[in-house]
Amino acid sequence: MRRNVLKGTKVGGFWLRMTSCLLLLLFLSSCSSSILAAEPAGCKIRITDKGLEMLKFETQKFVEEELSNITMPEMKGKDGRFQYTITDVKITELNLAHADLRFLPDVGLLFDVQNSSISLSFHRRILYWLFYDTGNINASAEGVNINTALNLIRDQEGQLKINNISCDARIAKMKAKFTGTLGKVYDFLASFLTTGMRFLLNQQICPALKHAALVHVNSMLKTIPVRTEVDQYIGIDYSLLSDPVVTPRSLDMHFRGMFFELASENHTLVNWAVDPVIKEYERMVYLALSEFFFDSGMFSYFKAGIFQMDIVNERMPKDLEMLLRTTYFAAIMMLNPVLVDAPLSLQLAVTSPPKTTIKTSGATVAVTAIVKVMMLPPGKHPVQLSSMTMQTKFNAKVSMKGKRLAVHADLRRFKIFSNQSALESLALIPLQGPLKTMLQISVVPLINNWTKRGVQIPLADGMDFIEEVVEYHNGFIVIGANLHFSRGLREMIEGKISAETHNVV
Repeated sequence: MRRNVLKGTKVGGFWLRMTSCLLLLLFLSSCSSSILAAEPAGCKIRITDKGLEMLKFETQKFVEEELSNITMPEMKGKDGRFQYTITDVKITELNLAHADLRFLPDVGLLFDVQNSSISLSFHRRILYWLFYDTGNINASAEGVNINTALNLIRDQEGQLKINNISCDARIAKMKAKFTGTLGKVYDFLASFLTTGMRFLLNQQICPALKHAALVHVNSMLKTIPVRTEVDQYIGIDYSLLSDPVVTPRSLDMHFRGMFFELASENHTLVNWAVDPVIKEYERMVYLALSEFFFDSGMFSYFKAGIFQMDIVNERMPKDLEMLLRTTYFAAIMMLNPVLVDAPLSLQLAVTSPPKTTIKTSGATVAVTAIVKVMMLPPGKHPVQLSSMTMQTKFNAKVSMKGKRLAVHADLRRFKIFSNQSALESLALIPLQGPLKTMLQISVVPLINNWTKRGVQIPLADGMDFIEEVVEYHNGFIVIGANLHFSRGLREMIEGKISAETHNVV
């Protein structure tokens, strides 16, 4: 009896421990899932209903072109002594006057066509009793209603994608006008023919639109950069972090918005920045960028080792060179009097990744660097005269042109101090002004010449920002703009297809 009790106790304890372990695993799994899902975005884009209004025109034109290319099979039939064959069906005109494109919350987009019309022509061959007749038939489909919902998702690569399309197409009625020798005689047969034609047309509309969306439009969405090179040093990751957030007024996309060093793509900066927030709806499109977006770029450049510079020869202002020789004359003489006429250089090396701070007053970038004063005796190793720390702060003005984001820097604050002693720091005071001028003349233009190239934001080819307005917030910036199509939707898709064909060839 006691043995059974002990056995039951052990079994009960075992299951209790197993249950506890399972609960712990489930808890940790849910926590890790929450942590992964909570990755903040470095870049966000909002398309508003005003932007959708412009997209509606391009979408309507694209749908009309797709439906115009519908091909229908040859139609044959027999009813008593009446036999017919219909070929060469062509859509001659579409009137999608009552078309609308709007957001479908939690799904994507809804393209809705109500009470529109389609004009067709097709060739007939008819045998009725002993009469044989051929000719063309002009038909019109009226009360055309097409309801198409596009489900937008993030695919496995972080790309925006149309995952599914639901479509319902209905034609209320169809009329036909016969021409030819026996046209009037066969008017009574119009309803017979148009019933079959309406059925066939109904069957063709949705497959055509599904193919257009899932194949052609998705190929165009592939032109939006996800992970691409910026230059020979760094790349940028614009992968979506989640499915788009769709409300009745907007479609919001949250991108990673992170730069990375090409030589070490996995060595990236952790995003601890403020999550950017877009509250506005007045313009067609909004772009929000956090401090992390800019910091990751400077972190990647820092890891690539490009924040180093030697100022020597023609880059060295003559008055600065003279001042340096005067300041360090005693040190030169103590080292070796022969070095008096040797060339001087300043070696600048940033010691840590620059840090961005964005406030309502604007954006600044703080940079700390080591500046070494070097003698360059011909045929000998460089000789270090001094080492000082330089702390600078730049004003950063963000601008947008087309699809490219650029930054212009202006030197705001400058400070140097010695790494050896406070006494030497006092001796460096006369160098403050000339060194600041040197930075403004020699270094800042190089920085701006580099940053004015800009980096592309995640928009499809053929779409550009215009009339941009930049607003600074605490921790992020928001750029509101209107959209401009430099190419139509059809051209954008065909451009993508031709580019792929060219690459294959």
